[in-house]
Amino acid sequence: MVILGIVVALFGAAMAYGGAQLVSLGGSAYYLPAGLLMLVSGFLLCRRKLTGVWLYFAMLVISAIWALWEAGWNFWPLVGRLGVLGLIGMLVAASVRAIPEAAARPGVRKSGSAVAVLLLLCLIGAGFKAFQPVWLVAPHGTPTVATDYKPGDDHQSWTGFGRTPDGVRFAPFTQITKDNVKNLHVAWTFRTGDFAFGGGENQNTPLQIDKTIYACTPSNKIFALNAVTGEQRWTYDPNVNSGYSPTWQRCRSLAYADLSLPESHASQTIDTNSTCAKRIYVTTANMQLIALSAQTGKPCGDFGSDGRVSLAEHMGETVPGFYNPTSGPVFARGNLIVGGWVMDNQSTDEPSGVVRAFDAVTGKLSWAWDIGRPGQTQAPAAGESYTRSTPNMWATPTIDNQLGLVYLPTGNGTPDMFGAQRSAATDKHSSSIVALDATTGQERWVFQTTHHDLWDYDLPSKPVLYDAPDGKGGRVPALIQTSKRGEIYMIDRRNGQPIAAVEERKVPTDGAPGERVSPTQPYSVGMPEIREPVLTEQRMWGITPLDQLACRIQFRSLRYEGDFTPPSISWYIEHPSPFGTMNWGGISIDRKDDYLVVNDMRIMMKGKLIPRPQFNATLAASDKVGPGVGGVVPMAHTPYGLVRAMVMSPLGVPCTQPPFGTMTAIDMNTRQIAWQRSMGTVEQMGPLHIRTHLPIPLGMPTLGGPVATASGVVFFNGTADYYLRALDVATGDEIWKTPLPVGAQSTPLVYEQDGTEYVVVTAGGARDTPDRGDYIIAYALPKQ
Repeated sequence: MVILGIVVALFGAAMAYGGAQLVSLGGSAYYLPAGLLMLVSGFLLCRRKLTGVWLYFAMLVISAIWALWEAGWNFWPLVGRLGVLGLIGMLVAASVRAIPEAAARPGVRKSGSAVAVLLLLCLIGAGFKAFQPVWLVAPHGTPTVATDYKPGDDHQSWTGFGRTPDGVRFAPFTQITKDNVKNLHVAWTFRTGDFAFGGGENQNTPLQIDKTIYACTPSNKIFALNAVTGEQRWTYDPNVNSGYSPTWQRCRSLAYADLSLPESHASQTIDTNSTCAKRIYVTTANMQLIALSAQTGKPCGDFGSDGRVSLAEHMGETVPGFYNPTSGPVFARGNLIVGGWVMDNQSTDEPSGVVRAFDAVTGKLSWAWDIGRPGQTQAPAAGESYTRSTPNMWATPTIDNQLGLVYLPTGNGTPDMFGAQRSAATDKHSSSIVALDATTGQERWVFQTTHHDLWDYDLPSKPVLYDAPDGKGGRVPALIQTSKRGEIYMIDRRNGQPIAAVEERKVPTDGAPGERVSPTQPYSVGMPEIREPVLTEQRMWGITPLDQLACRIQFRSLRYEGDFTPPSISWYIEHPSPFGTMNWGGISIDRKDDYLVVNDMRIMMKGKLIPRPQFNATLAASDKVGPGVGGVVPMAHTPYGLVRAMVMSPLGVPCTQPPFGTMTAIDMNTRQIAWQRSMGTVEQMGPLHIRTHLPIPLGMPTLGGPVATASGVVFFNGTADYYLRALDVATGDEIWKTPLPVGAQSTPLVYEQDGTEYVVVTAGGARDTPDRGDYIIAYALPKQ
């Protein structure tokens, strides 16, 4: 009893102390009196007084009323507020028998036992509920099968990052169904020997061309594998070590071209029998574009210099890792279109964000889109460079072969979080979809998703071309673009005009001294938002009342004016975070059912601008200064440095309430969410970085993307736990999962070969988990 009393008193003292802080910040008045009641209750329990029991349960009843008032009947918000208090209450009720005052009062003793049993049953029920997924939007209705869907029209190889040039990432195969997916087993496993440590991450989705799979690793090694057996056909190592990009090694995709075909628009006639008629292209961290024979893996000697083109040409001074074409090239109209990731927030003098097209046969520059030289698509003169620090394109572009346009999803001019020095051209093109003539590189139109972006809201994903239902029985040629903000923009790909309504909304403008801030920002009101709502203190979360209280204090201590809170010299909240809600994984569209499927992450970050004199005096020599989304970054040649961090509870849990990651299906006929659920469990994660080993589907941040199939199955492996999953596209139900040896951040590859449908996963380890691997694993149904 004394130990229990001490625990209650200490818990109450902590609540009262934190509650007083929260009240002083203008926050909830609940914690202070509740903590004082617990403190007094604990003192009385130490003295084995029955009054201590009554006070505790008075506090518990008040807490339950307050929790329901704040959170309603939402399970996880209630668990954070009442779970630990209920557990302590069960122990307090059970201890009534040990109180001398209760010995002569059988009714009190029986009541104590009954309450203890009741609370135990509640805790057991909550434990059962904890293992159920979180449904933010319960499934309703059924998909309407598209009357104009023709399965035979879409049987192609997986030739690019989005499977087909339009990026829809729909696998038109029906052998694996909702009924038999449970029978999938490992068909083959291949080990690359390339493990992703430090800044390396395996995010590759392989290509599948006829009977061969082409995969790349974080260090840009290429493997060609037999699509049926997984046996290695050839391998190529460009000898890229981590020194070229010490903080950011990725190879999301390769490019493929059959230059013997007329539709390739090759600049020269290529003999069908040539070993380099069919080519694989890779961009590397040491700034090379390499062409290989798809048949042999040998460099194509007619491309550049012995199969290589230097991407460093005319880029000026480049610090290793400051320019890295992580997403890979795209083949379009006889050219390889190449962009590159430019390291965030280092300086106003970083490499250009130029997008270039190189002849797929010779490697010669076809055109360059350099916003500092409008209308000039040739290379700069000798000794000159492309315009420095312009908006880059680190995601994958998309080609419309019918319109002859290529669509670029752009990022920011560096640095991301301070933009007073940016040019008008940079402001026009940042965080935008830019349409270029694929043959000449001339600009056709620009659609911007964030004005004067100060929040690192780069467009992170490949634009998707889809003829969307127009609500009148017809279809309209749409371009669909996801954003880190959680907005989904649907525009007419012919002219860049919105199909789904977009409206300008007023946003805060009180930025840091010397900065300018756009007074409005574009919101895609005609499509659902995929994000955590605007934050409030009530939406702060923690596993216990104490770490929830700590999160509330943090929230009240940080500057937050809603969306687009401008960067400032005091700590401010970046929400949605620069990690985004939706990221590079992009979307998949079930063509048969007109369902758009997308995953997201929901985490809160904070940032602070540090005036240059203070930055130089206290942080410039710190080993924490450097590249990355979090941490301390210099933003050289601006008035400020920057520090950013996650907003976490003392237990290391995100302060926003679950789910922290979801999967969503949007009915493209109604443009409404058909279902939305938590995605991923805490099995390999937990408080204080301790693995829980519990498959609680709380919903964790996700990377990679989903793949929908014609049988109504969605495959996904980009969760923080180590699983490949299959979902029912109509309901969102998880209908199958299988463990992976390590986590994965890729998008599954789905193809059909020799009458068998395969699902292939590259698994190198999930972010924020320690296990790393080098796996390429194929799954298939048992042979009949």
